[in-house]
Amino acid sequence: MTTAFAPRTPQTSGPASDQLTDGYHVVVDALRRNDVRTIYGVVGIPITDLARIAQASGIRYIGFRHESDAGHAAAAAGFLTGRPGICLTVSGPGFLNGLVALANATTNCFPVVQISGSSERRIIDLQRGDYEELDQLAAARPLVKAAYRVDRAEDIGRGLARAIRTAVSGRPGGVYLDIPAGVLGEVVETGNVAASLPRVVDPAPRQLPPSSAVDRAIDLLADAERPLVVLGKGAAYAQADEQIREFIETTGLPFLPMSMAKGLLPDDHPQSVATARSLALRRADVVMLVGARLNWLLGHGEPPQWNPDARFVQIDIDPTELDGNQPIAAPLLGDAASVMEALVERTKHGRITVPEAWRTELAARSALNVAKMTGRIKAAETAHPMKFLGALQAVREVLHEHPDAYVVNEGANALDFARNVLDMQVPRHRLDSGTWGIMGIGMGYAIAAAVETGAPVIAVEGDSAFGFSGMEVETVCRYNLPIVTVILNNGGVYRGDDVSTSADPAPTALKARYDFMIAAFGGRGYQATTPAGVARALREALASGRPALIDCVIDPTDGTESGHLTNLNPAGVTNAARPAA
Repeated sequence: MTTAFAPRTPQTSGPASDQLTDGYHVVVDALRRNDVRTIYGVVGIPITDLARIAQASGIRYIGFRHESDAGHAAAAAGFLTGRPGICLTVSGPGFLNGLVALANATTNCFPVVQISGSSERRIIDLQRGDYEELDQLAAARPLVKAAYRVDRAEDIGRGLARAIRTAVSGRPGGVYLDIPAGVLGEVVETGNVAASLPRVVDPAPRQLPPSSAVDRAIDLLADAERPLVVLGKGAAYAQADEQIREFIETTGLPFLPMSMAKGLLPDDHPQSVATARSLALRRADVVMLVGARLNWLLGHGEPPQWNPDARFVQIDIDPTELDGNQPIAAPLLGDAASVMEALVERTKHGRITVPEAWRTELAARSALNVAKMTGRIKAAETAHPMKFLGALQAVREVLHEHPDAYVVNEGANALDFARNVLDMQVPRHRLDSGTWGIMGIGMGYAIAAAVETGAPVIAVEGDSAFGFSGMEVETVCRYNLPIVTVILNNGGVYRGDDVSTSADPAPTALKARYDFMIAAFGGRGYQATTPAGVARALREALASGRPALIDCVIDPTDGTESGHLTNLNPAGVTNAARPAA
């Protein structure tokens, strides 16, 4: 994707005179020069004044309660906008907290720049024991796309420009920028830094494969008996919406969206085979991957989940991704938008067709699975205590009334059920646990979605997942953001009926009234025990446009150990003897 950053005249207003400035102001000037509008962070030594100066300059500063949440927010901002999100942290442990999110962003291929203050190099390098002493640059390097340190105030602009370009170019990722406290406080002449504040120009230029590679992919798809397109979150990030839609619809190819690619085409699109996923993967003989990787989320492309004779077309911007798990018969190296545009241009009308037998087979399995799910949902609508499916069906009905709303989703069962029940109609309106499948992204992602878009956000959280970032509900209330947090509360990690073997609660047991929590911060809390109650509360909360939280009381026996990832638990003696849920 090509991104042009709008020019902005540097405003180096020094703290003492027009002739002098300091590192704090140079950082802000460099951010403004590159059209940074928002910083997500946690203040403290040595970056508090940096946040104040940024805010005074017109940059919006969103202050969090934990650095990981700020980092996740910056990552979500990068995914939604295609521009690097900016995270600001203190040194030492605060930097490490942010680094968790930066590593996750790198794994998810989201562009982020984490700027952290750090202790004095002359003390750290001799390990003399400075305040929050840590070689942060060395700690970051193995976990991120790149890491840089600025040692002079006059190099701050160069360092930030390099970080921005690195974060967004090629395969996007997280970049760490280390700025020691002494550099932030360094006083320099304005003239010495004005010329070193570059504006990054075209940091992610178009990359097109040769025509021969495009034709090879077209020929492979044209000869397929059971073709399939898999859309990944990389396709969503690329904002190649129109090109993807045109290619899918003109060729008639069936497509399967990964969870964060839902909405690139509406989930109810007639060519979607999301409701026949297992069959589609097991039977497809030619598969085109668009911004999707054959990692664990797709079973590494291996049987029995996949057809052992399947041949792959892969669109990716990183050549090292190709052939990583399966041989790629037709690699298409380039950015998704440009590659899809080339496919549209070079595919002659009628060249790619889908055999009717394959269409019929997919449609029959889809109809069968939809009927099964409909029956389960119908049974859940009247179940008491309330089931996951009953609560989520209520959310689904209200979401249909608000197609502009963003959905953030994390948990085990909460993630698995919601991914299947909540259908999306608009691109990049679903954010979830991503490649690592982690917990803790919920409130950070939700806050970024609200800040960057101004649209309402529905955060569908498992009660365990919510605990990782739940204190950010205070942040939501402090900034009066239109976020409704829906907690599927079954009283435990996975389930709430685990039996304790001691006087303490069971290892997976949880207990809370989350609606009381948000009330303490000035938001509106609801408790719902029926699907009708969930729908009523959600409609009222969305209509208010203010922070709200709905504590959905779910049957403690509903759910599965580790959700659909039960098979990843090692089957030792204890697990083998455990009765099935």
